[in-house]
Parts: sequence; structure tokens; C-alpha cells
Amino acid sequence: MRIAVAKEYASGETRVALIPESAKRLIAKGHSVIVMPGAGERSFIPDQAYIDAGATIASDSASLIAGADLVCCVGIPESSTIEAMTNGKLLLGMLNPSGNTEMLSALAKAGGSAIALETVPRITRAQKVDALSAMSTIAGYRAVILAAEASPKLFPMLMTAAGTVTAVKAMIIGAGVAGLQAIATARRLGAVVEAYDIRPAAKEQVLSLGARFIELANSGAEDAETAGGYAREQTEAEQEQQRQLMADHIAASDVVITTALIPGRPAPKLIDKATVERMRSGAVIVDLAAEAGGNCELTEPGESVTHDGVTILGPSNLPAQTPVHASQMFSRICEAFVPELAPESDLAIDLANDIVGPSLVVHEGEIRFAPAREALGLGPLPEPEPEAEPTPEADA
Repeated sequence: MRIAVAKEYASGETRVALIPESAKRLIAKGHSVIVMPGAGERSFIPDQAYIDAGATIASDSASLIAGADLVCCVGIPESSTIEAMTNGKLLLGMLNPSGNTEMLSALAKAGGSAIALETVPRITRAQKVDALSAMSTIAGYRAVILAAEASPKLFPMLMTAAGTVTAVKAMIIGAGVAGLQAIATARRLGAVVEAYDIRPAAKEQVLSLGARFIELANSGAEDAETAGGYAREQTEAEQEQQRQLMADHIAASDVVITTALIPGRPAPKLIDKATVERMRSGAVIVDLAAEAGGNCELTEPGESVTHDGVTILGPSNLPAQTPVHASQMFSRICEAFVPELAPESDLAIDLANDIVGPSLVVHEGEIRFAPAREALGLGPLPEPEPEAEPTPEADA
């Protein structure tokens, strides 16, 4: 299979979809790898490193796509790349299908196929290609670093000749992958950490990291987890009750990191203006749900806002702030996807594959992503026709 590595052009994007180490392993298995010039430069990977791994550097974007079966990207590629994804070619990356019906339509028009890593099913066998979890780990870590930089206080307790400095009190809302990494990082920096998640099952994980789990009476959490392991979307009444129960804990915190997201939905509003105004001056909120509308009422995506002495950060694309390890993790995910797509040597998309099938948002010119089909008025996907029963041979 011929694998192409696209260059990322989105503002602030520093990652690359495939690093030389992964390229070398794929080449050793009989695949060929072609890389766009400068694809790895913002991840501190020169073109020569790819050449040394056995890859080829493309002359331009057109030649990169023309000879490729699989095109690996981190985020949504340029429109020229989308238009070149003709029948027989597959795009693999984080394509944000929930918010990009136009891109899916363009892919379908070109006639190619696409896998959005955000739609990988949450099954044990798919953990090796779970890009959301991998990137959320980095986001949780970076959120704490941003909070420490913005806070006017030291995180750890210090006993000095000048007296004792008390530790920062941090609250993490949401104990998914990002939240758990934020807990662990804040603990390493010496903060006193407490965490809340609507899913009761998260308590054990929070406690295992040395944080206190906040249990809110009558929070309506009994059925708060979906079959896939995500927190379900709450009703407005449940969200209001949750806000009221959390308000006292938020107001008493020096640092609050929010991570609550519902896949394909706007982020739930968990911190209102009144609660921010109860926080002490100098407190910091880092809202990891900023790109989905934010968990805090005052969050501005991509901005730092100060209200009543409280700093509210709405960072975007935190994994791109650590491009070396983020690219390494992303590359291993793309590498692990290849055997699912080419069990022999050539690209062979198997809709029955329990990882590939659910992840295909477009296949051979047909949009398969249900929310996009609904938004475009396409109706549900047609049911596959059952295989015909073999005709028994007549008796001789």
C-alpha cells in the first residue's frame, strides 16, 4: 500500500501524522511512504529523517496524493487534497465530522473514502487507535501547566524560613482521560486536588490518583454513563442542579479545570457568571471544552478573559503545544490502523471490520456518518443486501 503523509496547514497546528520511526516499520512490512516536504518541520523532524527511514519526499501536493492509496493527516486537509481523494483513495485523520458536513460532501463528490478518528468505536480492540484518548492525555497535562503559569500562587506546600506556603486547591470537573491526567499532573505539582464526575464509576479512578472525589447528593448520576463509557447528555434541569451543588466547591478553589464534553454536542454549561464572581481574586479556570462552547459561561474560545479578578482560559488544540510527543502518539495510532486497512498488502476496506466499519464517515462517494446524513437530508443508510444462499446442485 502507498501511504502519503500530508503537511498540516491549519493555524497553530504543529503535529505530523506519521513520524520517521513509524514510516520505517511500515516500509519494512512492504508498504511505501511518501511525505510532503516540510511535513514534520514543526514537530522538529527534518525531511532527511524521513529519507533515512526509507520514505520518499514528494515534489508537490499533487504528486503526493496522485500516487497514494492512504493519505494520513492530523486535521482537516486543504481543499485541494479533499478534491484529489478520488475513488480508491482513503483519508485518515481527525476530521471533526460533526461540524464539517461541507467537507464530507466534498469528499463524497470526489468519490473517495475517509475515516474520522473521532468516530473509532469504544471497544477493547480499538484502544490501539483511540486518538481522542491519546490527545486528551496531552490536553489534561497541558491544562495544568497553563493553570500553573496563570496562577499567582505556587502549587505545592512549602515550609520555608519565611513561613509556610499553603498548597493550591485545585478542582477538576470531569474524570475522563483528560481529567484523570489533569489530576495526576496537578498532584505531581503539589496541589491539593478534588474532582467531580457525574459517573459514579469514576470515583475509584480519582481516589487511585490521590485526589478527593466530590460526591454530590441527589445529582441524578445513577444512569449518567452511556454504553460507550461517555457521560450522557444531561437535561437542563439536571445541569442546573449540578451547577448549584458544585458552586461551593468551585468558589473555594484556586484552580478549576473543566473537561466535560458530550461527543457531537455543545459542551454543558457547568460554571455560570454568578459562581465565577464568588471565586477569590487570582483564581484560574482552564476550560478544555472551549472549542465546543465551553463549560464556563464566560469562556471565550482561544482567549484569556479576566472577570472580577478570575482568569478564564479557553485554550484550543492543546496537543499541538507538545508536538514531539503528540506526533509520536498520533503516528503510532495511524501505524496501528494500517493492518486493519491492508491485511495483506493492498488497501482493502472491509465494512464488516468492527473498527473500520464504524469509523468510515465517507465510503466510495457515499456519506456514511449518520448526523451528517441527517443534516443533509439524506435519510438513513440503506440496509446491506443479504448474501444469496448458495443454490444446491441438482442430483446427478
